[in-house]
Amino acid sequence: MKSWFKELRQLRRQSWLLTAATVALATIGVLFVYSAGYVAQEQTSGALYRRQLLWAAAGLVCHQFFAALDYRQLRKPAWWIYGVSVVLLVLVLSIGRRVYGAQRWLDLPGVQIQPSELAKLATILVLARRLSRPGLNLGQARPLAAVLLAVGVPWLLILKEPDLGTAMVLVPVAFAMMYAAGVPLSALGALAAAGILALGLFVGAMFLPEKLGLDQAQQERIMRRIGAGEYQKERLRVFFKPDTDPLGAGWNKRQSEIAVGSGGVWGKGFLNGTQNILRFLPRSVAPTDFIFCVIAEEKGFAGSLVVLLLFAVLIGGALRTALLAHDKLGRLLCVGIGVLLWAHVFVNISMTVGLLPITGLPLPLLSYGGSFMLTVMAALGIVQSVYIRSRPPEETFEQAGLWVTA
Repeated sequence: MKSWFKELRQLRRQSWLLTAATVALATIGVLFVYSAGYVAQEQTSGALYRRQLLWAAAGLVCHQFFAALDYRQLRKPAWWIYGVSVVLLVLVLSIGRRVYGAQRWLDLPGVQIQPSELAKLATILVLARRLSRPGLNLGQARPLAAVLLAVGVPWLLILKEPDLGTAMVLVPVAFAMMYAAGVPLSALGALAAAGILALGLFVGAMFLPEKLGLDQAQQERIMRRIGAGEYQKERLRVFFKPDTDPLGAGWNKRQSEIAVGSGGVWGKGFLNGTQNILRFLPRSVAPTDFIFCVIAEEKGFAGSLVVLLLFAVLIGGALRTALLAHDKLGRLLCVGIGVLLWAHVFVNISMTVGLLPITGLPLPLLSYGGSFMLTVMAALGIVQSVYIRSRPPEETFEQAGLWVTA
């Protein structure tokens, strides 16, 4: 008990800049989830923002818990956490709830969870443990194969749901962590070439059967074998040919671009976004994958810039903490978490402005959803834990009369 109270005392040594950015983004998220569900005629919003507020509060508790916990204690249970996440991913494929052709949610008593969110953090924990082992020769094929297997199992299970966006996020995370761990550039280059080839074959398998004149049954069979859904094919088709099906598969993309572009410099004002309030941007996606559009329309370029700067603080803080870390485990955890946040922000915002195909990838701390909120808060808490334990001991500051808390 005394040791735990000692750990709690360490919380005053956290990076208050990172904590402030985290709280600010979570607050912005609650406000604009409220806006995304606002009904102008009734001057009320739905219940989503209340749930988001509860998840944000629970997330902050989770954030402070992991900040107080010594991150080195996560080394031992890393494989157990990873194993639980894999079991949940298997369960979701057999008994999960199917929504819009994807089977990603598990219905538990009183709560719904998305196992792929836990799998992201679990994979980072396992990779950090594996890659930080003393004496590990990462230039040899066997250790590298073990790392790829640890990434490949959740990647394939998530792809099977299908959830291509979430599966692809694991790729830059794994590459960044392997690079930070010292995997030779030649090996990384070979893996990158293989990945690009696999991506080309994947996209080709979607569209070539149709070009070759195969019947619909054969096309569907090929799509099932590569783990892709018809809606993913339509999203890619709309991306390459924007005028394809503007009232169907291309609707969300077009309305998203209109919302972002119509915000101007200062925006239309909170609760005054026409694309959102008039439901041109569907209520089913506005609070989740397209929350940035709501912010951009109502707060314009200025509000969007503030959001981007807050994310820059979080991502830059995670990478800076990696440089300050005293051990390889802490450095790899911060690199993995920093790149995970960057991938989500980059892909989500790029798809809302038409630079990437539409994917179901949420925006950290802003998009509606409990599983992702808790996962991101826990991850940022781990970064804080590394930061706290990378600073000089408290006694050093007190003896010198230079005690600071930021």
